[in-house]
Amino acid sequence: MTDIVAELQWRGLVHQTTDGAKLAEWLNAASRSLYAGFDPTADSLHVGSLLPLMTLRRFQRAGHRPIALVGGATGMIGDPSGKSEERNLLSVDTLRANVAGLERQISHFLDFSPGPSAAALVNNYDWMGGFGYLEFLRDVGKHFPVNVMLAKDSVRSRIERDDAGISYTEFSYMLLQAYDFVQLNRQRGCELQIGGSDQWGNITAGIDLGRRMHGVQLYGLTCPLLLKSDGSKMGKTERGAIWLSRSRTSPYQFFQYWLNVADADAGMCLRFLTELSREEIESLDVSRRDQPELRLSQKRLAESLTRLVHGDEGLEAARRATEVLFQSAEISQLTDAQLMEIFADVPSQTLARDRLAAGLRLVDALCESGLAKSRGEARRTIEQGGAYVNNRVVADLNATLLPEHLASETVIVLRRGKSNFALLRFI
Repeated sequence: MTDIVAELQWRGLVHQTTDGAKLAEWLNAASRSLYAGFDPTADSLHVGSLLPLMTLRRFQRAGHRPIALVGGATGMIGDPSGKSEERNLLSVDTLRANVAGLERQISHFLDFSPGPSAAALVNNYDWMGGFGYLEFLRDVGKHFPVNVMLAKDSVRSRIERDDAGISYTEFSYMLLQAYDFVQLNRQRGCELQIGGSDQWGNITAGIDLGRRMHGVQLYGLTCPLLLKSDGSKMGKTERGAIWLSRSRTSPYQFFQYWLNVADADAGMCLRFLTELSREEIESLDVSRRDQPELRLSQKRLAESLTRLVHGDEGLEAARRATEVLFQSAEISQLTDAQLMEIFADVPSQTLARDRLAAGLRLVDALCESGLAKSRGEARRTIEQGGAYVNNRVVADLNATLLPEHLASETVIVLRRGKSNFALLRFI
C-alpha cells in the first residue's frame, strides 16, 4: 500500500481530517472504500470538480477503492454550502441529462475494470427515489439534533444574513448527504468521505449519523478549495467557467487557460491537479523562480491537464491552434469547427460561394473583411508585406483568392500585420 496521506500532505491537499494521525495508520493498514460526491448542476464537470476527482484517482492508484457518487437525488435540492442564496431547482429531465453527462466524464478518470481497487459509480436517487417522507423523518431525521445542524457553517452563514435566509429544502440537504454516507457504508463498506473544505459540515454529519444509526466508525478528509492567490475561484473567466466537456470549453481554450495561469498559482495547480512527480514539480518551482520568462510550469501544466482531460488528440489540436494564433503557422487542412474554435473572437463575414469560384481579388477581400478601410489602404498593406492569407504572406497586388485557398470547408483566414485577423466564410 502506498502512503496516500503522505502523498496528499506534500501536495498540500489535506485541509481537515478526522482522527488526525490515526487516519494515515488506518488507511495504510488495508485497502479502504471511500467516496466523493458530484452535484449534477450541469451536464459537465468544471475545473473545480477536478480536485475531488483527481483525489479519488490518487486513492485508487494507492490501492484503495473509490466510489464516485452522482447526486441524482441531492441535485434536486442543491447544496447550500458556500452559496449565498437559494439555488434554482432543476427539472427532472434536466437532472437526468446532467447525471448521464457526469457519469460519462467520471468514467474517463477512474478505472472501473474488475480488480481489488475497482472504482464504482453510483447515483443516490437509486436509494432516495422511493424513500417516503414520513419514513425518512422516522428513520433518519430523528437522529439529527437541530442545534447541531444550526451550528454548521453552511447553515449559520445563511441564517445570520439579513438579505438571504435558507429554505427548509436546502436546510434538509445535510440529512440527505449524511444518509448517502451511511447507505454507502451499509451497501459497499465505504468508511471514508472526501470533499472540499466547504463540505466539512456535511461530512461530519454523515459520520455522526453512522454512529447514531449503526454504531459504525466513519472517517472524513477535506482538501483546500481550488482558489487563486487573490482568493477568487480557479477556473472562472470573463466568459464563465472552464468546463471539462469539449462542447462547452474547447481543448484549445482549456489549454490556453492553464498556459496563462499566474506564477503565484502555478505551483499549487501542479500539486493539486497533476500526477507529476515531486521531483519534477520542485524542479519547475526552481525554474519559475530563476527563469520565470520561460513559463515552463505553465507549459507543463497545460500539457498535462489537456492530455488528461481531452487525450492526445485534444492536446495536439490545442497545440496546433496555439501555433496558428501565436507562432504564425500556416493554416491548412482544418475543419470549419476547428477554425471557428481557434478564432472564436475574430470578426467574420459571409460571402456567396460563387464569388470565390469567380476569383476574389485580395484587395477587395481585405476591404470586405474589415481589415482595410479602403482599396488604397489594402494596396499599401500588400505592398508593405503586411497581408496574409491563411498565415502565408502575399505581396502580389493582383493576387486573387480561389477555392484552393480555403483553409477548411468554407473559410479563408486573412491577417493584417502581426495580430489583426478576420475570417471570410463562403457559403
